[in-house]
Amino acid sequence: METLDEAELCFPQLLNTSCKKHTRPHSESMLIYILLSFISLLTVVLNLLVIISISQFRQLHTPTNLLLLSLAVSDFLVGLFVMPFQILLAEPCWFLGDLVCVLYYLLTFIIVYASVVNMMLISVDRYVAICDPLHYSTKVTQGKFKLCVLLCWIYSVFYSFLLLYDNLKQPGRYNSCCGQCVINIIAAVDLVISFILPISAIVILYVRVFVVAVSQARAMRSHITAVKLQRSVTVTVKKSELKAARTLGVVVAVYIMCYCPTYCVLLSNNDTINNSSAKVSLFFLLYSNSCLNPVIYAFFYPWFRKCAKLIFTLKILQPHSRKNSLL
Repeated sequence: METLDEAELCFPQLLNTSCKKHTRPHSESMLIYILLSFISLLTVVLNLLVIISISQFRQLHTPTNLLLLSLAVSDFLVGLFVMPFQILLAEPCWFLGDLVCVLYYLLTFIIVYASVVNMMLISVDRYVAICDPLHYSTKVTQGKFKLCVLLCWIYSVFYSFLLLYDNLKQPGRYNSCCGQCVINIIAAVDLVISFILPISAIVILYVRVFVVAVSQARAMRSHITAVKLQRSVTVTVKKSELKAARTLGVVVAVYIMCYCPTYCVLLSNNDTINNSSAKVSLFFLLYSNSCLNPVIYAFFYPWFRKCAKLIFTLKILQPHSRKNSLL
């Protein structure tokens, strides 16, 4: 018959090396699993709508939407792979082995870093559109942005492998007992490269966008009575660009609010990421940004609502649906 100590071990057969279980009330566990599973499912469904919408309709094949598509892919992968495994990390013990643990974090870092770089590219796109609108069509093209998106994902893979090299070389080397999923990274370096520098660049670009947008709005109001027909078309284009900048500004603001708490805690708690409940909650706050992005699109982008309606009513299956007017 097992002793009490053996029953509280993750691996009772490994008395000397097994981690101890940290049990929680059953009702609390069920609430956590249901809530996190719902967020994960919602993230997958909403981002799949964005991916199908932008991929299907030709009218949405613009450089800006190409960045939104790349961001939606990373958010979709968060809901499909990262969140379910994060639910497993909320368990007292990790039973999937050291290699799966490291590969999970590798995939997570690749996806998160891709999101960060996508946010930077979105900020650059809005900066050029608002601050240099006359040259926007020549500076920003589908070909250039496809290359940027490809380089974004290549960088994310390379940096993640570099960051987790020691952990990949010897999985489980930083576990203190069997049943843990622990990795070790240089948190200060990662904080600077993957958070402080990108966020600083994003904020600086959007401050510049805001200043130019305010000055343009004032100029429009002061000269509105003297505007000719040709210039009125230019004003309309500028207004649409300003609206897109405001929408993507909200996306960036929500992104910063979701990411800041996690990085601040990681910085204050050395460079070891463990599977405590508090950190699991912080990581889910970070990942919940992937669920909020398509919600923001639903509120600010009429084309997203129209696409969702066409998808749910199966009108997307009709011939020539790719040419439907959405804007």
